[in-house]
Amino acid sequence: MKIAIALLFGALTLPALIPSVEAADQTQTFATATQAVRITPIYHAAARITAGRDTIVIDPAKPAKIDGITADLILITDIHGDHMDAADVTALSKAGTTVIAPAAVQATITQAKVLANGESTRWRDWKITAVPMYNISHNQPNGQPYHDKGRGNGYVLNFGGKNFYFAGDTEGTPEMRALKNIDVAFIPMNLPYTMTPVEAADAVKAFHPKVAIPYHYKGQDIAQFQKALAGTGIEVRLLDWYPQ
Repeated sequence: MKIAIALLFGALTLPALIPSVEAADQTQTFATATQAVRITPIYHAAARITAGRDTIVIDPAKPAKIDGITADLILITDIHGDHMDAADVTALSKAGTTVIAPAAVQATITQAKVLANGESTRWRDWKITAVPMYNISHNQPNGQPYHDKGRGNGYVLNFGGKNFYFAGDTEGTPEMRALKNIDVAFIPMNLPYTMTPVEAADAVKAFHPKVAIPYHYKGQDIAQFQKALAGTGIEVRLLDWYPQ
């Protein structure tokens, strides 16, 4: 499947990307042309994204600690239990909460609005584009991919002229490698389900985001990812997605 992700985000003259870290909760703060976007790791693939009055939670699933959080928007990438938890979606929801997910999720999260690979939608001041996420060579013993092409979504979130990419469960697909103008990329790296840190770094080199952040990496040496990107001009930020 070929999608025109590369054409979605034209070259823009943007203010400098200014990341900072709040030590207590590892929140990453990025300036945009409008308001700052703050992204906080929760656990594994779950994160909280805030900008002004907007709170977005992506892939809430146990054991992520979501106490005290309510979401205006919930994004779900796939049907697996480390990305989708119906009870957590209910706990995060309030009147008016929107859930966006691929079609396969809707069987469990019935209120989800479906966004298919390659499609885009608007939510408030955000543009959300679904990027294919799937396995190429890392498959189950029977040859079936852990993640079938077309089933799950990665997401590019565009806000204030900046593009934030959450890759989901994927290898370095042609669609990932074709991305353009990505400011911050969250990249998985764990076997056998996605790819190795070195494979992840190779994919990241192809689309060259300004900042790359490993997530969904339990059991992997993410320092290998950082080492493999040394000298490329890509800033690598290593965060703790597995708090005790």
